[in-house]
Amino acid sequence: MALTKRPYDGKTLAILTGGGDTSALNASIEAIKSRSSALGFQVYGIRRGWKGLLGDGDVVNLTNQPYDGVYGGTALRSSRTNPFSGSDTSRVQQIIDNLKRYKIDVLVTLGGDDTNGAAKQLYELEGIPVIGFPKTIDNDLRTKTIHNYNGEMIEAVMCPGFPSAAKGVTELVTRLATTAESHSRIMVIEVMGRDAGWLTGAALMGGAEICLIPEIPITKERKEALFEKIKEVYHKSKKQYLLLAVSEGVRWYDDKTGKTEVVYASSEVDEFGHPRFGGISGVVASEISHKTGLDARAQNLGYLARSGDCRNYDRRLVSVLADKVVDLLIREDYGRMPVLSKLSTYQELEVYNTDTIDMGKIENKPLPEEYYISEEFQFNERYIDFLSYFIDKPKQIRFDYNFPKVKPFK
Repeated sequence: MALTKRPYDGKTLAILTGGGDTSALNASIEAIKSRSSALGFQVYGIRRGWKGLLGDGDVVNLTNQPYDGVYGGTALRSSRTNPFSGSDTSRVQQIIDNLKRYKIDVLVTLGGDDTNGAAKQLYELEGIPVIGFPKTIDNDLRTKTIHNYNGEMIEAVMCPGFPSAAKGVTELVTRLATTAESHSRIMVIEVMGRDAGWLTGAALMGGAEICLIPEIPITKERKEALFEKIKEVYHKSKKQYLLLAVSEGVRWYDDKTGKTEVVYASSEVDEFGHPRFGGISGVVASEISHKTGLDARAQNLGYLARSGDCRNYDRRLVSVLADKVVDLLIREDYGRMPVLSKLSTYQELEVYNTDTIDMGKIENKPLPEEYYISEEFQFNERYIDFLSYFIDKPKQIRFDYNFPKVKPFK
């Protein structure tokens, strides 16, 4: 017998996005909105993350509205607002009051460990029904995704936003080869990555022959070894140029202070206590030129990596994770977040390869040592295999020539 009503008719689900943007956020919102609407929910969007639940609130109605999931970023906007900030003890009460005023029954939070960690606290302390949804280009949330490399089971990570950003890094690094070759230069390319080198590894697919990651600090001894490696790789190159990728969060030895520290773009911190990194590429390029005599220049990819349209793999990934959200909604299993349990190719991205984790146990996951050869300052075949699930190795830009040298007349 047909049901006379959908299971959640008369209920309201709200979606918010917090923290840094990614190319997959609008795709995630679209997927969650469509599935929630099919269950009968009225769907609201909370603008500017947790900030949209403070004061009088900033809420929009997404029900029966078209939504472009290909367009990158988040149409709901974002902020790094912390509901539990010590500077304003009334924030939690404001959030509770607004959830009641707008008659919001379920809250879905798209973000990293900060955004989803705050949501879990609200669930535990105040009983607010929440479901988390992973988001980060750094790919450092512990999703417990298993990568099967020739029978070797490696605990990897797969977060929406990362595949699109990684593909962007690959394409941008590939383009820089022509400039590096034209001037016989070393291009030091700075890639986002506060504590983990997952995204920097994508530069390998774009032709970077040396990659520096936050997990391996560049101490005084390692810095000397790095300069020797740079000279070796550069002079072995037929065209004598080199692409070197460095994570923004790399700890670098400072000859003047004698300390191995992060390079900061600003001394300011956000509401979750995170400082703004930036500038390591300039420091590294300058020291390479000074210590090796080779011409080195810096290029910070910055926000370019996380900008632009959502790529196909991310679109499929958020769809299957949104299917898992439906499962959580139907069972009213709140305080959890859907994850990909098994690294899958595009064709294998299906809900049976997903699982859920407790939002209160969300951890950061650095790059596993299985993916990196520290003495070579480079990623290995295992990581190339990991990337190959969602990145096709780009056609390298090549201008093959061997001009005969002309000898002067006597």
